[in-house]
Amino acid sequence: MEILNLSLPATNRFATEYLAQNQTMEGLFHYNFLKSSEYKERLSELNNRTFIRSELAEHIEHFMSRFPSSFQVKESIEKLKKDNSVVVIGGQQAGLLTGPLYSIHKVISIIVLAKEQERKLGVPVIPVFWIAGEDHDYQEVNHVYIHKDKKVEKSIYPEKIREKKMVSDIKLNKDVCSAWIMSLIETFGETQYTNELIEFTNQALQQSHTFVDFFAHIVMELFKDYGLLIIDSGDPNLRRLESEYFLRQISNAGQITHLVKSQQQEIKQFGFPQAIDLSDHAGNLFYYDEQDQERILLEYDPDAALFKGKNDLVQFSTNELLELALEYPEKLSNNVVTRPIMQEWLFPTLAFIAGPGEISYWAELKKAFEYFDMKMPIIVPRLNITLLERHIDSDVDSFHLSVEKVLIEGISKSREEFLQSLKNKNLERLFEKTSKQLLENYEQIKECANMEDKGLIPLIEKNGSILGEQLQFMRKRIEESIQSKNLVVLNKYTAIENSLKPLGSPQERIWNIYYYLNQYGFQLIHEVMKLHFEFDGTHKVIKI
Repeated sequence: MEILNLSLPATNRFATEYLAQNQTMEGLFHYNFLKSSEYKERLSELNNRTFIRSELAEHIEHFMSRFPSSFQVKESIEKLKKDNSVVVIGGQQAGLLTGPLYSIHKVISIIVLAKEQERKLGVPVIPVFWIAGEDHDYQEVNHVYIHKDKKVEKSIYPEKIREKKMVSDIKLNKDVCSAWIMSLIETFGETQYTNELIEFTNQALQQSHTFVDFFAHIVMELFKDYGLLIIDSGDPNLRRLESEYFLRQISNAGQITHLVKSQQQEIKQFGFPQAIDLSDHAGNLFYYDEQDQERILLEYDPDAALFKGKNDLVQFSTNELLELALEYPEKLSNNVVTRPIMQEWLFPTLAFIAGPGEISYWAELKKAFEYFDMKMPIIVPRLNITLLERHIDSDVDSFHLSVEKVLIEGISKSREEFLQSLKNKNLERLFEKTSKQLLENYEQIKECANMEDKGLIPLIEKNGSILGEQLQFMRKRIEESIQSKNLVVLNKYTAIENSLKPLGSPQERIWNIYYYLNQYGFQLIHEVMKLHFEFDGTHKVIKI
């Protein structure tokens, strides 16, 4: 197993410029992730702040007690209690079977950077994964992509959830989920690792009640040996630790929105689109309606000092919402603006591992952080990884292609060139000549017939159209016959595309880790973790 580092453009212009750390980025963030001195500076800043370390460690220990664990996990919990410890943190929604590969890449990034900085800084650095269980976008987490008849298809978990439930509250129907998972694994084909994968997954499912439980169980089985800690942002017990921080957010709701909008205007001057969709009266908090199990986004009316939601059917005075935060904090949750601020109050965050989209929205939060006398953590782009299987690598090489070119452009152009090379040029000329002659002759027939009987024109046109269609049908059948004789080669093109650039997207946005676990076993994760990664902005192609 080896790493090939490639310079590929990011998925958006902002992320591309951030990776280069050009001058524009200097004023939008507090730290430069490429400078090692910045990590020491951030560490000094955190040493001047206080955190509820013991309470947080106790909560995490309790939350993680039902998931696979290890000595390293227990060691991380003890490290978190130490006054000089810091964390590297990142998060994602709880996708089924861990969702797209980028969730796994984010976990790897968190662990690798934490280990690297612990060695360099000489202080405990703990890897923490923040499961976004408070999110309610069910469509983001309810599916996995599979290969079917050499095509990429979306397999959707059969249960429908119509309410805007938090992912933490979505219960799993274990029988339905088990049958769905078995149908997925069948599409992978049976290997020496299949039975082990099925047995583990069924055990994890039986011990899980919600999407978050199931996600956490799989992630911890894969990464327990690396001291990873996990936390669910939708956990009611975590809300109780967040109570006093909700008070600050409620009391400063109008100012937070004003500052984010102001920062957005500054970024707009550099020609970047707005990342966070924010109204002028955003309250930046959700209220959780227990009866309907629905999250309701709150707007803030500064003139009336009211927080309102759902067409004003839900409303609280500022004092009422403050009281709610004290007595029932589990009824509140953060949005994209306030979640990073809440995270910063809870954790001594050395660095945040961000995807391309997240980098953009963090830039819009700088003034809001400064308002609370804090700096944003070091925003480190997560590792962008493509897994390159040996047979795919061999096929790419046999076509005299480069992996870099395939990852940037896909395979369509190369495949089309191959198809063009298969065509019989003489046949093509004959079809073109016959088609042209047919059209010309029918025009002459129409002219002659028009003088005899105009009523025959529609019949002549229809007859000409039928003959033209038959000619094209014959042409297509001959092409298909030629292609069928070269099906092995064409299937290789399809395999390359489906593996490296499925549906025209990066591999990590479509495929799921379960295909690779079925092919290579759980040991694959440990082999990947042995590799040396650098956070230098290059794309990592891992040959397996």
